Amino acid sequence: MVFSPTLRFSPWTAAGPLVAALAVVASTGSGWAATAAATPVSYNDHILPILAENCFHCHGPDSGTRKGKLRLDRAEYATVQRGDRDPAIVPGKPDASPIIERILSKDTEEVMPPPDSHKTLKPAEIALLKRWITEGAQYQEHWSFLPPVRPAVPPLKNQKSKIENPLDAFILARLAQEKLSPARPEDPARLLRRVTLDLTGLPPTPEEVAAFVRDPSPAAYARAVDRLLASDAGAEQFARQWLDAVRYADTHGIHIDNFRSIWPYRDWVVNAFRQNMPFDQFTVEQMAGDLLPAATLEQKIASGFNRCLPTTSEGGAIAAEYEAIYAKDLVETMSTVWLGLTTGCASCHDHKFDPVSTKDFYALTAFFRNNTMPAMDGNVSDTRPSLFVPAVADRAEWTRVQAKLETVRAAQKARAKAADADFTAWLGAAQSLAVPPKDYDTPLHVALVGPAGDSPTGSDAPVAGPYGPATRLDGHPLTLGAPIPLRREQSDSISLLVRVAEKPSGPLISSWDAGEGGAGWEVFLEEGKIGVRLRGGRADFSARGVAGRR
Repeated sequence: MVFSPTLRFSPWTAAGPLVAALAVVASTGSGWAATAAATPVSYNDHILPILAENCFHCHGPDSGTRKGKLRLDRAEYATVQRGDRDPAIVPGKPDASPIIERILSKDTEEVMPPPDSHKTLKPAEIALLKRWITEGAQYQEHWSFLPPVRPAVPPLKNQKSKIENPLDAFILARLAQEKLSPARPEDPARLLRRVTLDLTGLPPTPEEVAAFVRDPSPAAYARAVDRLLASDAGAEQFARQWLDAVRYADTHGIHIDNFRSIWPYRDWVVNAFRQNMPFDQFTVEQMAGDLLPAATLEQKIASGFNRCLPTTSEGGAIAAEYEAIYAKDLVETMSTVWLGLTTGCASCHDHKFDPVSTKDFYALTAFFRNNTMPAMDGNVSDTRPSLFVPAVADRAEWTRVQAKLETVRAAQKARAKAADADFTAWLGAAQSLAVPPKDYDTPLHVALVGPAGDSPTGSDAPVAGPYGPATRLDGHPLTLGAPIPLRREQSDSISLLVRVAEKPSGPLISSWDAGEGGAGWEVFLEEGKIGVRLRGGRADFSARGVAGRR
């Protein structure tokens, strides 16, 4: 008898034993679980496979192939009259049920399945159908809609093998039915290798093997399993399988297949397994962690499940089409992983085997279309909406800094509001502005008013300006210095403070290599509007523009 791990009934550690127990029952077919007098026949385990294989093509959920207006997949159709026809199944009365009569008929025009289907029920299958009807023909919902029920542990007689846990009883009962003997206990080194590969995906180290072989305790195997389940490698092994199921990828998957920065979700899944997170919490946070009240950073990261789908930014892609494709993808993944259903079939037609209609399918997509994710990913690694995730070691400091920033931003807003009033009051009382300082790389800085406040142009007396006395320009030319070229490989700026009266036209400031025919630039007024003219060394290069005109 092989050793079995200690059972811990948490969402993760109990999953393996539970699935194993259900598999033993489900795989028995017409074995002890179906034939033992004390065990009722199960529709899902024993009858559904028979009907799906032999009857549902003509009498199942697919209206396109259905014949005789008869459905055998649901009790409300199979056990009621159809017009003047008796019910196909009469619960408790197999001999009065037309389905049994037609199956046993020798008439080739009456027998079911019909000869041209090339299907025939085996005697054991017919016996199961009769017994199921005798027991009341109890239908069941799809297996994924039913809560798991712990089956009764089968009694064992004259059993010499040691039972380590209830699972052993199921295995021994089936072995006894098949007249087989249990295998001898496995070699400790090979046993540890098997379980280590199963739970971590890695072989055990030589030191771990040596320690396990030396440990004579009956609890040695249980301790090894607990150690593996608590290891980082164990969490990564379970996370790897989960990430495959939810189709996690580090690239977009379509078109250029560019890099996608979604690895914090991967790390969240690993940590969830490491912490043995309850499955309901594991589900809620992935489906809608960002919608939870006062959602934490980790809960927002968990909702990255909704971004684990192939996306595109191809030029010919139609946004509305891909929004529908994305929603379809998410429903199919959610249904497969969480519901155990192949709902994808219902995206085109009512499901032919599972109880899902096309209407049900597209109603489910509504849960995944209420988001702000764009149809086109932009071929970037962080398609919006995105979330900045600081390194784990920096998160406490990051949270502190963010709180401090909020305080500083609030103070800035308050100061800005107060500054408006302060500036208005200052501007009303100010006599003149301070002269801007000369920048170190300014090629030319000229004051158009002399030290004594006289005008350098020799024109009229200076007038009041924002920086003090200012020169009146009434067509008087003034040479300020040597030409200053503007080069295409550099950026330059020209600053003038001019008060314009009426709508004058003419140059304000210009720089030409050889008069107006050479290369250079000019800032001018045209009917009171500012304009700029540029001309290069070649005759074919010139540009001119006036504010507000094309």
